Amino acid sequence: MQDQERAHEESAGQYDSEAARTGWHGPAVVFGLAFPYTRPGECILDIGIGTGLGSELFSKAGLCVYGIDTSAGLLALCHKKGFATGLVHHDLATVPYPFGDGSFHHVVSTGVFQFFDNLDPVFGEVCRILKEGGIFVFTMGDRDSDEPAEVVVGPGQTGTDLSVTMYRHTEGQVHGWLDKNGLRLVDSLEFTVWMDRARSKRFPARAYVAQKSG
Repeated sequence: MQDQERAHEESAGQYDSEAARTGWHGPAVVFGLAFPYTRPGECILDIGIGTGLGSELFSKAGLCVYGIDTSAGLLALCHKKGFATGLVHHDLATVPYPFGDGSFHHVVSTGVFQFFDNLDPVFGEVCRILKEGGIFVFTMGDRDSDEPAEVVVGPGQTGTDLSVTMYRHTEGQVHGWLDKNGLRLVDSLEFTVWMDRARSKRFPARAYVAQKSG
């Protein structure tokens, strides 16, 4: 994930404004799906919190937000917003994460998992750090089984001079990772991610809500 990390660091200062220009609706989608299962005062971990776009709505709803991210630059921007209770700099591809078993009521991850080919280890960590009955809400690049998994995003779409490989996953793959790691699918919703300001390059996505089974 070195190219992705470098791209994040180089584009950190423009992250929020670029999300607005391209019509990034992931945070609103995941919050809408998750809201019925959350309560004020509960703690939620944002995996790949970045600048905080994916969990700021949860903070406004009264939850205590914690975040973990690979990018120190993005974490610094998130810290300046002042809504996160705790932020941790950690490589998201390296497990275990530095949290105890059953540490959080809920877990969220928005706009991150398209950088992972295999999410089995991450889903296992989510189950470990979730409390019983807690929800896991996340977005994923979406594809049919006959479509290629890898998508190469060029420099014009990353905001840097780098090309980045992204991965799309089928619903079957996601269901398999959830089932294997003790997470029960509750709901999902297909939506579109636009990869350019003109909104001409579509990246199919899907948001999921899963619950840790008792």
